[in-house]
Amino acid sequence: MTLGDKSLHFQGKGTDLNVLQQRIEDYLKAEGFTVQSSAPSSQGLVLQAKKGGFLRGVVDADRALTIMLSGAPDDFTVRVGIGKWLEHLGVAAIETLLISDLFLVIDVADTAWNFEVEDKLVKQIESLVG
Repeated sequence: MTLGDKSLHFQGKGTDLNVLQQRIEDYLKAEGFTVQSSAPSSQGLVLQAKKGGFLRGVVDADRALTIMLSGAPDDFTVRVGIGKWLEHLGVAAIETLLISDLFLVIDVADTAWNFEVEDKLVKQIESLVG
């Protein structure tokens, strides 16, 4: 696990991952993020979010908050970190994505922003899952 990369594991929740994905997207959009998601597959799906004005000067323009959902409704993982903004994520299946691009080791400048946003998002995901 890299700095600023968190995994949340949920068991026995019976969560519809498509509904969870939509709720995470809605939350991020309400917070002013531009959001994109990969095509869902048996491996799961990836969401990316970036916020133009807020992030400029804090983290690189090609960086994005990256959320990966994988597993089944009763046993799934949500991984949150910083990754490269992938221009064609909407047409990509998770199997074709490089995990090394999805989750980057971040530097100290990214850390403060990342922890603040990540902590809010993690709390939101935990409340959405219940």
